[in-house]
Amino acid sequence: MFDLFRSRAKAVRYLLGALLMLVAISMVVTLIPGFGTIGTRQEQIVAEIGERVLTARDVQQRINMAQRAQSVPREMLPALVPQFIDSMILEQVMAYEAQRLGLNVTPDELARGLQVLVPQLFQGGQFVGKEAYASLLAQQNMTIPEFEANVRSEMMVSKLQDLVAQSVVVTPAEIEAEYKSRNEKVKLSYVEINPERYRSEVFVSPAEIRQYYETRKAQYRIPEKRSIDLVVVSEEKIAKTITIPEPELRQAYEANKDQYRTPERVRVRHILLKTTDVPKDQVPQIKAKAEELLKQLKAGADFAALATKNSEDPGSATRGGDLGWIVRGQTVPNFESTAFSLKPNELSDVITTEYGFHIIQVLEKENARLRPFEEVKEQLAQERKKQRVFETMQRLADESRDRLLKSPGAAQQIAQELGVTYVHVEKAGAGDQIPEVGVNPDFEDTIRALAKGGVTPVFEAPGNKLAVATVTEIFPARDAELSEVENQIRAELVSQKLVVLVTQKAQEAANKAKEFNGDLRKLAQALGLQVKTTQEFTRTGAADGIGSAAAVYQAFEQPVGSIFGPVTVEDKRFICKVESKTPADMSKLAESREELIAQIKARKARERTELFQDSLRTALIRSGKIKIHQDVINRLLDGYRS
Repeated sequence: MFDLFRSRAKAVRYLLGALLMLVAISMVVTLIPGFGTIGTRQEQIVAEIGERVLTARDVQQRINMAQRAQSVPREMLPALVPQFIDSMILEQVMAYEAQRLGLNVTPDELARGLQVLVPQLFQGGQFVGKEAYASLLAQQNMTIPEFEANVRSEMMVSKLQDLVAQSVVVTPAEIEAEYKSRNEKVKLSYVEINPERYRSEVFVSPAEIRQYYETRKAQYRIPEKRSIDLVVVSEEKIAKTITIPEPELRQAYEANKDQYRTPERVRVRHILLKTTDVPKDQVPQIKAKAEELLKQLKAGADFAALATKNSEDPGSATRGGDLGWIVRGQTVPNFESTAFSLKPNELSDVITTEYGFHIIQVLEKENARLRPFEEVKEQLAQERKKQRVFETMQRLADESRDRLLKSPGAAQQIAQELGVTYVHVEKAGAGDQIPEVGVNPDFEDTIRALAKGGVTPVFEAPGNKLAVATVTEIFPARDAELSEVENQIRAELVSQKLVVLVTQKAQEAANKAKEFNGDLRKLAQALGLQVKTTQEFTRTGAADGIGSAAAVYQAFEQPVGSIFGPVTVEDKRFICKVESKTPADMSKLAESREELIAQIKARKARERTELFQDSLRTALIRSGKIKIHQDVINRLLDGYRS
């Protein structure tokens, strides 16, 4: 009915976006070896929690979504998969307990929950329809019952978490302590011991370098590298060579006229006062309000202002009630018949639909028509050109590959003859930035599997390009010669010795500070250094010149005048003195009280929920209600390791 649903494709994009945020379903399910359609259901079960099961497919979907949302590198997955599984088991544990306690989600709660969680399903209070709903889910290999079961589970877990959090109490003493902790300020003086000051004192001999090299040769092994030739077909380059003659455009237009017929349509705005989930005795009052709004509109009131203030259609109220263009079949019957019967700028009476009372105004109206050639000429030209460019790119890429298979060393000549781009990459290794390709593990895997002279399939490259690559030379992995890594080893040894030396110097400085009874000026003078002073800072702030306040947390725990250190921040060391402390201004506590209560309560609720989850899981494991199938987990891990 509404602007989000002017086309099916757009509806799919918006709804799926919402579904992905709601439950862990992926746009594409990557089948890991050992799973997918092969094997029995039992062979795919990762864990059983009571009657609930967690399958390998569930885990794969969650991982796929995480990869897309957070760009998780594939090489990290073997370490992350156990964490995903643990998290998902905890979710199922909570759902199991919620069910055991008799918590449930009524049909009305589910409907309201879907309206809140997936508002795209109910634009303007109107459900997109069961058929469209099912169709969208089917594209994710899910049914309505499966999806709604996930939603019910999420809602039951939320209810259980609310029950756990309800017992959280925040005392006045906790509020006061939190406020004091956050707002107390300290000032430090300090002496900085920088390792660069002592770098000249560090010496590394050739014998040390050689010994270090001999005991760590494997560490300096040079991995296999490969030289590569690429033939790249660019959309931008090809597009410049292609024009579509007008006779061809006219022929395409005549052959596809139905595509350019536009149905009758109206651009409307409305005000909706909902009656869904409203007691029957309140309906007359709502209708009376609608009649009053109509009266104001007829008297000249601003429609957009009234809609923004009063309409209960969240999809259009913020736009002054504007629904955009609609065609027949997009809205409920009474809304549709009224909208298409009105003239431009004409107001409807108060009309009733299953969603409530509407006041409709038509802004524009267009009859069904055939768009003339001149109107669609530019659009048609773009479409035909895009298709022609794609066909040309595919043809040139395929031809490049065919010729490379016959003559792997002729990439440059082939590119020149075809008018496309040639790129040579010398000694590319894992993780290297490849021109036209970037850093691409899948491409690396493909190249690594080829022998010298081997040719890749045609693949998509960044920037709307197609490419094919051939391996021109292979440089096997080998131990690095000492001369190749001598400078690297020297730098490593210097760094190691410098850490030892600066640690020693810092400890000596700390001892001297005690000898000088905490007089940092005397300490600095003895060391040839300077005493520096920070500004006042809180626990959540930063100590200027040092770093995060967390690095000098001792400052908040020790009295004024005390010395502490050495404190390590990155490669530097600090000897610090607490110069002053400023207590929190308790007169401003009232201003922060509500915020503090909310934050403390949230923290305690989170801690209590985590404790509850851990205790519950432990109890279920002891009672045999949780069964972990490690063999399935191992196969999952093997799939991501391969």
